[in-house]
Amino acid sequence: MQNEIAAGAAPLSESQRNGKLSPWWRRASFLTMALGFSVLLLLTVKAYHEAPPIPGKVTSPDGSVLFTGEDIRDGQQVFLKYGLMDNGSIWGHGALLGPDFSAEYLHTLALHIATSFAQVRYGLPFDNLTPAQRAIVEAEVRTELKQNRYDAQTGVLAVGPSYEAWFRHQSSAWNAYFSSPVKNGGLGAGTIRDPGDLKQLSAFVAWTAWASVANRPGTTHSYTNNFPFDSVAGNTPTADAVLWSALSLVFLLGGTAAVLLAFGKFDYLGWQARPGYLHPKLLGARVTPGQRATLKYFALVALLFLAQTLVGGAVAHYRADPGTFYGFDLAAWLPSNLLRTWHLQLAIFWIATAYVAGALFLAAALGGGDPAGQKKGIDTLFWALVIVVVGSLLGEWAGMRQMLPQLWFWLGDQGWEYLELGRAWQMLLAVALLFWFGLLVRALAPALRNAERREIAGLFLCAAIAIPVFYLPAMFFDGTTHFSVVDAWRFWIIHLWVEGFFEFFVTVMVAIIFLQFGVVTRLTATRVIYLDAILYFTGGFIGTGHHWYWTGQTSFNMALSALFSALEVVPLTLITLDAWDFVRLSRPVADIGHQRVEVPHQWTFHFLMAVGFWNFVGAGIFGFLINLPIVSYFETGTLLTINHGHAAMMGVFGMLGVGLVVFAIRQTVDEALWRDLEKYIRVGFWGLNGGLLMMVVMSLFPAGILQLIDVLENGYWHARSLAYTGSDLARLLEWSRLPGDLVFIVFGVVPIAVAAVRAYFDGRKTIRAAGVPLL
Repeated sequence: MQNEIAAGAAPLSESQRNGKLSPWWRRASFLTMALGFSVLLLLTVKAYHEAPPIPGKVTSPDGSVLFTGEDIRDGQQVFLKYGLMDNGSIWGHGALLGPDFSAEYLHTLALHIATSFAQVRYGLPFDNLTPAQRAIVEAEVRTELKQNRYDAQTGVLAVGPSYEAWFRHQSSAWNAYFSSPVKNGGLGAGTIRDPGDLKQLSAFVAWTAWASVANRPGTTHSYTNNFPFDSVAGNTPTADAVLWSALSLVFLLGGTAAVLLAFGKFDYLGWQARPGYLHPKLLGARVTPGQRATLKYFALVALLFLAQTLVGGAVAHYRADPGTFYGFDLAAWLPSNLLRTWHLQLAIFWIATAYVAGALFLAAALGGGDPAGQKKGIDTLFWALVIVVVGSLLGEWAGMRQMLPQLWFWLGDQGWEYLELGRAWQMLLAVALLFWFGLLVRALAPALRNAERREIAGLFLCAAIAIPVFYLPAMFFDGTTHFSVVDAWRFWIIHLWVEGFFEFFVTVMVAIIFLQFGVVTRLTATRVIYLDAILYFTGGFIGTGHHWYWTGQTSFNMALSALFSALEVVPLTLITLDAWDFVRLSRPVADIGHQRVEVPHQWTFHFLMAVGFWNFVGAGIFGFLINLPIVSYFETGTLLTINHGHAAMMGVFGMLGVGLVVFAIRQTVDEALWRDLEKYIRVGFWGLNGGLLMMVVMSLFPAGILQLIDVLENGYWHARSLAYTGSDLARLLEWSRLPGDLVFIVFGVVPIAVAAVRAYFDGRKTIRAAGVPLL
């Protein structure tokens, strides 16, 4: 181990000299997780107590009831069962094809009140007022909207006559919105026609607008910390948003300095190359029947990936031209909210399937073979995943077409962004993931009994069990649960599940791949896993709350989430230190015979390097750009969010998923077939990375910056409305995404799909010729 440390570096500890890992790595990891979970649970519990109240009834000045709390909850279910969260958004969370419903209602309500006040005070239309008169009226509007007339004792919210008049107008306003795909971002014509549904939807949206502007008792800002930005309504950034943004930068700089100091003092940290000669354990190794059985998983991954990108292209077209799809009325059959749902769900399915199959493949390598009946279990899991994928996608189609009037929540589309699949499909998926974990335990049992491999096998299982366990928050709510509470649990999955435990799982799998390649030692691989766990969990757990700035939580959440969310950038910054290590590890080295040999799986290394690049750019740069509270206040729910999402989700988790596909193909097929497939892998690698870069540079990033400018100049409601998204410049930037999409699909996804499908079918022929049992 002394060869791992350059001359002049800090001396090794006794545990390092003996090739043992210090127990403080385990203790520090456990302590980090315990503290992070404690604070995150505190913030989640507070969401129940701090959520904006839902009035028992809302009354007009004469005492008549406009709508009730039951109408609000039923309206939320209307919003969900028609898939409107995959059309527009509430408090910035949702899709960008339509408006932010709460922001649109709030602004039009403010203008309606301003018109009424202008007529009463001056006898003039609001637009005809002088600047001085306009300032007086706007001040009165802000005072009116900011006043909180909710009586917690009686559960009654009393509203003024202007509010009443505008609410009674809403059913016809929403009926007009749903009348044409051109007006609503590609929904089918007449998506909602039932008068009762329209009234309940109006009640839900009206409540979200009230909560976004009325002052929280005891404060000078609303329940949503004055989001959305609308100066006419009196919603402007709070002092907390500015303060905690500034202090989070201090945390970022301090955290970065501390970690860089540690890397400078202890230069054995990071991916250190193994001293001596190369012993690639996977090169030429026997592939087990269970490992061969995963080839059909990877073929499915490639086909789902192709379907997801084609659906994504159609969603992008709806943003560029919602009225027609090259002369065809696509919205009548496949409306934009359905395609957007499929785009998200297919992305989750193909990436998760790649990880499931990759883990099974690596578990067999680490465990030294297949236990009895392992292949049968892998085949059973495959068909269970197929049932979940096909069943949930068809259910979402049937649910959005209102073909499941009583079962839409269970078998159709739940309506919650990223968690759209029906509850029954969620439960089946959770069971499948637990079954997958059981297969991993069986495969890794020999490694757990081996003193040398026990710790890394245990870490593998810890990372794996976290995936089904932390999917369980998806079961903690339904369509009637308070929106603020749902968003708290949703981001336990969207952020904590994906950006926390998936990151940890990724690190473990990469470490095992490097270990099996023979290019790093067991000590290095284990130490990197613990180091990444500490770094990711320090900011990642509490940083989950940066998604809750504007969804009904208080400034206490903003303070903690802003500070620790900034620390999420620190491990991503360290990827720049890993970059050269990755290059060095992939170079030819000498074997025992002193011959220069190529490290196996060169294209796997290339995809791992791409993961590092996009992790730094997509999650690091673009993520930090939008995470500061003062930036998030103006930006959330704009194209800069999509820019970050595409670069981080596809660039990090997607690239690793494809890398696992390439790894399994290279390890499984014979040399002749690999030489034929390698050209597809080469084209696919450059097509995926080049196409994603073109998407970001030519469309998503500049379009996001311009939309942010429009928020600052005209208000959040305007930047999310057809007034901006339907403008010539906005549509031009949407069309400018087309070249990147074409490169990504034609030269990226298609070659990878060809390679994966051919590896499965042509590999079967090779196995048959060799007399080996078929898959």
